[in-house]
Amino acid sequence: MGDKPYAGWESSNDFSYSFNDQGQSFETFNYQSNQQNQQQQLYDPLANSGFAPNPTPTYFVPQNPPTSDPSTFDANFEDEPPLLEELGINPYQIVEKTLSVLNPFRHTDASILQDTDLAGPVVFCVLFGFLLLLSGKVHFGYIYGIGVLGCLGICFLLNMMSVGGVSLGVTVSVLGYCLLPMLGLAGINLLLTLQDLLGMGFTLTAVVWCSLSASKLFVTALGMQQQQPLVAYPCALVYGVFALLAVF
Repeated sequence: MGDKPYAGWESSNDFSYSFNDQGQSFETFNYQSNQQNQQQQLYDPLANSGFAPNPTPTYFVPQNPPTSDPSTFDANFEDEPPLLEELGINPYQIVEKTLSVLNPFRHTDASILQDTDLAGPVVFCVLFGFLLLLSGKVHFGYIYGIGVLGCLGICFLLNMMSVGGVSLGVTVSVLGYCLLPMLGLAGINLLLTLQDLLGMGFTLTAVVWCSLSASKLFVTALGMQQQQPLVAYPCALVYGVFALLAVF
């Protein structure tokens, strides 16, 4: 367009251009100082509260980290009690009480009778109801209702007759274990009728057997050897009601 080139540029015959110094200067920007200034301008909620921040927080940091020593784990595992003992079930005492019921004249340790074991009574009550169910009699509610009333009545009488008294748990345990002959009576009812003379003999034998076993266990636990007939009579009334459930 003109003879003079663009300001700041010089042309030559080989069309090369050079950039002349026009007095321009470049300033450097200090990012570090700018970042520190921005951090100082941030709002600090603890600045005016009077609480100094903890430079080395210790929360969620265990002071003594656990050690994974296999020998320690094995030792603790060996010290663990058996599962049945944790659940309060003693198989030895269950066997001893069952044998004492099957043989009323067998010697029984009084300390075993103080255990309020309810595993055996619950199992015997369920089996008794199941055997009655096989014969077409649904008496689960009657079994538990009569059992609760009988246990409360026997517990009240024993506390009135004895000096030391007896707990309700011991009463339920003894009466529940002594229900074992009634299971045999309910099993006989599956094969034979209990409403004839032979059935009445089986029923009477089961009632006497249950009441004799229960009274023997009660007088052994409470030290009332001279009062076994007085204890056997109310027990016979309770087991007589269970026998009526099996007969009718």
